[in-house]
Amino acid sequence: MGVEEAARRLGVARRSLWIYHFNASGCNGCDIEFAAALTSRYDIERFGAKLVPSPRHADVLVITGAVNSLTKDSLRMIYDQIPEPKVVIALGTCACSGGVFDGCYNVAGGVDRVIPVDVYVPGCPPKPDAIVEALARIRGVLERKAEACEVRRRGGGEDL
Repeated sequence: MGVEEAARRLGVARRSLWIYHFNASGCNGCDIEFAAALTSRYDIERFGAKLVPSPRHADVLVITGAVNSLTKDSLRMIYDQIPEPKVVIALGTCACSGGVFDGCYNVAGGVDRVIPVDVYVPGCPPKPDAIVEALARIRGVLERKAEACEVRRRGGGEDL
């Protein structure tokens, strides 16, 4: 899927995506590409995606870098602060699997060893095109989770 298709999918959304970014200790290559996705060339904000300064306002948690012993507890605390429904994106090879840092004495590995991950965006670093595509894909994940939360809130008792 190209940027145009992802833009079309994001453009017909019912609600905007509010994104919180957390760097779990990487080389900042993925952070730079994520920042590039926010610039005017890709401009994810025109599709309703917005970077927010607090996890309490976010729908989406984007994590870059391998999780180490210092960031593991902070990541868990940030994840718990995001209200349901929430979607987690592991951005870059380090966030997906630990990358080149996997096996180091203080690296716990990928994000999925600490919190559940919904979308993996591999690459070292991933291109902004891939980031825009991931945002288009999580729209459906977020809607399914919202429906599941609504069923639980109504007392349906069935987890979707």
